[in-house]
Amino acid sequence: MCGKPGSRSGAAHSIVGSMTDNQLHYDTIHQGDCCEILAQLPEKSVDLVFADPPYNLQLQNTLLRPDHSLVDAVDDDWDRFDDFASYDAFTRAWLQGCRRVLKDTGTLWVIGSYHNIHRVGAILQDLSYWMLNEITWIKSNPMPQFRGVRFTNAHETLLWCKKSKAQKRYTFHYQAMKMANDGKQMRSDWYIPICTGRERLTFEGKKLHATQKPEALLYRILLACTNPGDVVLDPFFGSGTTGAVAKKLGRHYVGIERDDLYVGAARTRIDAITAPDADEIALGKIAAGRSAPRIPFVALLENGLLVPGQALYFNRQPARRATVLADGSLHTPDGERGSIHQLGARMAGQPSCNGWEHWYYEAEGGELRPIDDLRRQLRQHTE
Repeated sequence: MCGKPGSRSGAAHSIVGSMTDNQLHYDTIHQGDCCEILAQLPEKSVDLVFADPPYNLQLQNTLLRPDHSLVDAVDDDWDRFDDFASYDAFTRAWLQGCRRVLKDTGTLWVIGSYHNIHRVGAILQDLSYWMLNEITWIKSNPMPQFRGVRFTNAHETLLWCKKSKAQKRYTFHYQAMKMANDGKQMRSDWYIPICTGRERLTFEGKKLHATQKPEALLYRILLACTNPGDVVLDPFFGSGTTGAVAKKLGRHYVGIERDDLYVGAARTRIDAITAPDADEIALGKIAAGRSAPRIPFVALLENGLLVPGQALYFNRQPARRATVLADGSLHTPDGERGSIHQLGARMAGQPSCNGWEHWYYEAEGGELRPIDDLRRQLRQHTE
């Protein structure tokens, strides 16, 4: 059995469209075993794979806090394997399936914890994938280590790979990542909070999915490694974060998920999102400090406080407007482009400008508010 074992539904079928015509039906969630469905997808048909496989945590006991309350840990059936050998066989199977459907210009991202990522990495190399980067997702608000017997697990690891060492072409928007980091080269340590608050999906008063990933994480990956119109495959679709972000950025998605509860929640979540129009997608094509606890401007887009294509106004002046691009840069009607600070300085005729204080967005009711209000809102949410 290749897919996540022990889930509510094991029958393989497509929520939208059919795979019998050897055509890729995107913006679709296929329900069933991931390896069976991967085998039915057309060869070399997707531009990027993002995979969040089971971590094989092997939890043996109930986890309690110091006050003896129960910790809502990852103890779902889909994370249970008999031994390392069965987990390795499962990993090899789905990675082979992903390699077959990935275009020769595509790349694969896989995320994991110390429980599984080293095994996954070795199998990736055995299958001739070629490592491009190891990214450390540093959680600014990690769950504490309640028993006090280990260090707090405050990070997860992402591996970014191309299909082979010989692969010459793949998508990486270096300048977009630099722009998203306020003009500084993006580093491999990413400070992003875990999924909490309104973003966290619930069912009957509890977390719907134990390992729901924050949209900010997927936003950064898709912005860096895909183009508008590209197809992103997630073979462990879960609650649909990959599809939600893909739709927001004008990309297409193909999801595979066994659990009918997750499938239904993901579909509802994605259907509620308004896709960008053609002009906003075109704007995303224009954009060709290190990550730290500070809040870069692009974090407002990553967290949905602003959206690509939205207008900002310099010093509240409607005639001095600029459009927000997907990478966090601004673009004026006369063709100028730059960060909130660079473009603000040019508009002010000064050598420098604190763009947080001089650019305004339209809040509810039409009131123009400084974007620094959004930064404060996000900082309060993540601290």
